[in-house]
Amino acid sequence: MSSSGVTDGSVAAVFPTVREVLALDPVRHGAPRVVAGDAGLDRPVRWVHVAEVPDIATLLGGGELVLTTGIGLPGDDAGLRAFIGDLADVGVSGLVVELGRRYVSGVPRVMAAAAERRGLPLVELRRATPFVRITEAVHALIVDAQLTELRATEEIHQRFTDLSVEGADATEVIRQAAELSGCPVVLENLSRQVLGYDPAGESAELLLDGWEQHSRRIRPAGRTAYDPDSGWLVTVVGARGQDWGRLLLRWPGGGELPTRRGTDPARPDPSPGPPTRLTILIERAASTLALGRLIRRDAEGLERQIHRTLLTALLDHSRSVDEVALRAKALGVVLDRRHLVGVMVRHRADDPAGEGGPEAGPARLRDLSEAVGQALREAKLTALTSAVDDHSVGALLALPDPAAEDRALSAFAAALRRVRLDAGASRVASSANASPVASGADASRVVADGVGRWVGGVIVAAGSGVGSLREARRSLIEARQIAEAARRDRRDLPIFRLPHVGLAGLLHLLRDEPRLQTFVERELGALLEYDARHPRERLLDTLRAYLEQGRNKSAGAAAAHLSRPAFYERLARIARILDVDLDSVEACLSLHVALLALDAVRTP
Repeated sequence: MSSSGVTDGSVAAVFPTVREVLALDPVRHGAPRVVAGDAGLDRPVRWVHVAEVPDIATLLGGGELVLTTGIGLPGDDAGLRAFIGDLADVGVSGLVVELGRRYVSGVPRVMAAAAERRGLPLVELRRATPFVRITEAVHALIVDAQLTELRATEEIHQRFTDLSVEGADATEVIRQAAELSGCPVVLENLSRQVLGYDPAGESAELLLDGWEQHSRRIRPAGRTAYDPDSGWLVTVVGARGQDWGRLLLRWPGGGELPTRRGTDPARPDPSPGPPTRLTILIERAASTLALGRLIRRDAEGLERQIHRTLLTALLDHSRSVDEVALRAKALGVVLDRRHLVGVMVRHRADDPAGEGGPEAGPARLRDLSEAVGQALREAKLTALTSAVDDHSVGALLALPDPAAEDRALSAFAAALRRVRLDAGASRVASSANASPVASGADASRVVADGVGRWVGGVIVAAGSGVGSLREARRSLIEARQIAEAARRDRRDLPIFRLPHVGLAGLLHLLRDEPRLQTFVERELGALLEYDARHPRERLLDTLRAYLEQGRNKSAGAAAAHLSRPAFYERLARIARILDVDLDSVEACLSLHVALLALDAVRTP
């Protein structure tokens, strides 16, 4: 592992302490009494060694609990001090002396004083006890602890292997890491913004309060290391030489580990570390996160995934607004005490000309999402933003006050147009250069026409501004409804607001109203049933063309790509099916409203 603190921590986790050994039945049978060094009773016992010679320290490696009857110990004070000093220097966990053979009423005072001075636990057994029973009990405890640690490590490997195979997202990986460790876990990017977290039952507010400043003070050495000053175990997340974040686990177990050998007992070791299994856990979690990112390298970035999670949570109430605010703040987007405006950006057509294939839709949406993000950065606006469905990119602008709303929306719309203009020019120019265009003038015209279609094919809609995050859903939904209603509006407005979409906007707001749906069925039900039985005729489209052209039959025929006689014959058939007079202004108004309402009801 990458730090000595981690190694020491594993000792504490796997091996029993001196205090735990003294609580074992074979030891309690000997009526133990601690006469010195009780501050070191939480030292781990790596092994038990029986010794009756004074120079035993040269045969020890540290962490042993030494058992002796004292028959071979020095008889002079200097020799006893040296014996205790040698044991302390080599790092033994403690010394247990059975009374009765060498020392009857108790160990010599000089021995107790030396042990107290070096912080070495010194224990008397006041009743004869077979040492073999003690060694068997302690060694069984050690083996059992090691097996438990091994099983825990195996579970960690299995759990994260399953997550990697299943393609689990970052939220699930973090949750599993927190569940297995019982400790808070935080995933951050290289800018110290929180991408995900699990407080493991603790207060999320306290965990994330001032996170960036706190995180910058956590500076362990190495790719995986424990920072004893902060209590965080940290590992770098990345693969193929491209690091993109850090995974942090807060381990609160400091202060219970032994003094390192050779140090002053009056100054406890300041840097104990977590168990080795936690180091394995955090490294496996980081590997799973890195692998998931590699698999999804062509998809949206992790930051954008978090943005999408939070926006979706506001739209469908899947998370509390307090949690959304907290997670957004950790990501660098402050939503509390801000004027919030929902924005939706979408293409006018679901399948624009010139694009096709199964990958066209997701790629086009990804391009639009990137353009919206770049436009927000250029306009210097703070917002949550991501794709919110298969066609729309949403943004929740966080503004300092209501007075900034119009200025911010205008700046965003202008920046988005510039971004898309640049992208459109580059893309269309590449297509033009690859096509067999005869002259430079023709190529310029092709580029200009293509850029116009590229830029003009997008609708930017904004909902009403609100004063709290609890109302943000209303603004986002209103923006989505405005964007849907504006799709048939031929005006090239920089921003569509509710007054711009008029009747269509009102119908979108009322689309879930049963009375509106009943009205649609009453007005158009017979025609919809006819089209269902005769799908090739599509009389509903004929009616739409007629009404959208202001009841101009010639213009309607052209819009429907039909000859005039064929168009007139279809109109007559529609009139018979619906039993209406298509020359009546009132009847046509009612049908037109019903068509707009049908579009609103059918909008996903």
